[in-house]
Amino acid sequence: MVYSVKTFNNINQVGLKELGNHFQVDGDLADNPDAYILRSQNLHGTTFPDNLKAIARAGAGTNNIPIDEATAAGIVVFNTPGANANAVKEAVLASLLMSARDYIAANKWVNTLSGDDVPKQVEAGKKQFAGSEISGKTLGVIGLGAIGGRIANYAQRLGMNVMGYDPYVSIETAWNISHHVKRVDDVKEIFANADYITVHVPLTDETRHTFNSEAFALMPKGTVIINFARGELVDNAALFDAIETGVVKRYITDFGTEELLNKDKITVFPHVGGSTAEAELNCAIMAGKTIRQFMETGEITNSVNFPNVHQALTAPYRITLINKNVPNIVARISTAVSNLGINIDNIINRSKGEYAYTLLDLDETDKAKIDDLVATFEASDNIVRVRLITKK
Repeated sequence: MVYSVKTFNNINQVGLKELGNHFQVDGDLADNPDAYILRSQNLHGTTFPDNLKAIARAGAGTNNIPIDEATAAGIVVFNTPGANANAVKEAVLASLLMSARDYIAANKWVNTLSGDDVPKQVEAGKKQFAGSEISGKTLGVIGLGAIGGRIANYAQRLGMNVMGYDPYVSIETAWNISHHVKRVDDVKEIFANADYITVHVPLTDETRHTFNSEAFALMPKGTVIINFARGELVDNAALFDAIETGVVKRYITDFGTEELLNKDKITVFPHVGGSTAEAELNCAIMAGKTIRQFMETGEITNSVNFPNVHQALTAPYRITLINKNVPNIVARISTAVSNLGINIDNIINRSKGEYAYTLLDLDETDKAKIDDLVATFEASDNIVRVRLITKK
């Protein structure tokens, strides 16, 4: 069987080789593909092809994908957490150093000089760019995931006192965070005590405008804020007031909007925090692996709208179901199987919100019975999508 994949945004071709020989990429089947792999392509307002089963974002954020619409259509959305973490970590650390020493302004100034006495002008004027060292200063990290955890560890190694806030940090990530990083239970403690603050959380209704007038009111004067996560985490109107009053010494962000450009004490980069050759390759490799695993086995890893589900395929046939999370759904599935005289080899069902995902492995070799079962599931009002996978 050949699966079709349509790509957007020039996905790294080396990474796409992870799909293997059973995948056609951007070929004649791409108008109605099994999967999308993309980076920044905006899918809001678009109509999904009927055959589309999966979308992989070669990056961590998925704000360019209408998650609710995809879920209702039975489309699994994947991201690639951690694939660009090192690139963003290095960008944030560079921003820390630039904010402490104002290298950008210094470079602009020195390039205005001219004449044979440039060295004398440099010596006379360099004092205006005397900065401070980050060693001994306090860094607050909001969000201790793949990116935030690395930043916390490396900042501590650079001599900073590091505070971290993340009520949802995973056990795996927590194990990798240095014990020297002080975990706090209230983000207000970071606002009130940090010299530098960097934020690494997804944009949700809960996190939108994390940096608002109330947050700025808690900060000491001279705070530096670095935002390589999402622009909407900061209330720009409140930010401008905080800069005007001296509470915010500098704001560095990777998300440019017109109102942020050409503003004193605001440094804007063109969303390049994760844009390294290594990161783009890592994201493409991870996206390719997750799509291949999902299409060939039905297993889910790194989905943002369905739970991770893993189960070795040992039976002749596997049926995957995306179903509404209603009472007794597993019992109804089991009854449908038994009514056709089919034996269940293994079943796993995991839910997330209003929907659930089921892997149903069947100890049956009669393809006619399997086809009848698939038809039964497809006729159910509570089952959104049915897939049949044959063991190789």
